[in-house]
Amino acid sequence: MTFDITSLQNERVKAVVKLREDKRQRGRDGLMLVEGWDELTLALASGLRPRTVFTAPELTSRPIDLPAIETLTVSRAVFEKMSHREGPDGWLGVFPIPKRSLADLHLRPSPLVILAESVEKPGNLGAILRTADAAGVDALLVCDPRVDLWNPNVIRASRGAAFSVQTVEADNASALAWLRAQGMQVLAATPAASQPYTAADLTRPTAIAVGTEDAGLSDFWLSHADQQVLIPMFGQVNSLNVSVSAALIVYEAVRQRTSP
Repeated sequence: MTFDITSLQNERVKAVVKLREDKRQRGRDGLMLVEGWDELTLALASGLRPRTVFTAPELTSRPIDLPAIETLTVSRAVFEKMSHREGPDGWLGVFPIPKRSLADLHLRPSPLVILAESVEKPGNLGAILRTADAAGVDALLVCDPRVDLWNPNVIRASRGAAFSVQTVEADNASALAWLRAQGMQVLAATPAASQPYTAADLTRPTAIAVGTEDAGLSDFWLSHADQQVLIPMFGQVNSLNVSVSAALIVYEAVRQRTSP
């Protein structure tokens, strides 16, 4: 079998490793990594076009219909050096980072939006994206982020939903102004609320705001929310994982909107 790259010291390999490990490098280059058959397929389906695709024939089990772009075959050892996961499936693409703004978002009538403020963990942001995709949420607003939306671990945890869900990073003030312009109510999830989330009318145009894993939403969203809602808890732990909180409220909205 003939490979384009077999050396672990190849400069292209080193560049991929830098993109994987360094947020600042991704920012400087304007590039991100998309690894895995599912993730790469969804990225392509969303209209994104990779700069380069690396493939390891020793690891791949499913083909991908690639556009006419640079495709490099690499040895298993080279791919495993570039990969950020255990048990890689031999597909990895280098893509330009999408440039999206609030003005680019397209909403359906009575839209449902998730607003995630200052989420810190890639796995949680990825899980929120998966919920948004599954529930048909119109958009995810990532406000004052502490984790890079294009971190390979976010993309992996989302299973590619980072490309199927309209997602925009924004500061709090800009996000609020946009939501008001769309005529959307803001529901702030907080243990300090007195009303359970099931009592809120989620059939209206709604943005569900969830906050950091440790401190919850900031005073900005608590003070500007149209309603504060809580998720009843009966144990000794005073908060739920942020992705779980988002999923519970989103699926209550789905229930209300699909009930006869």
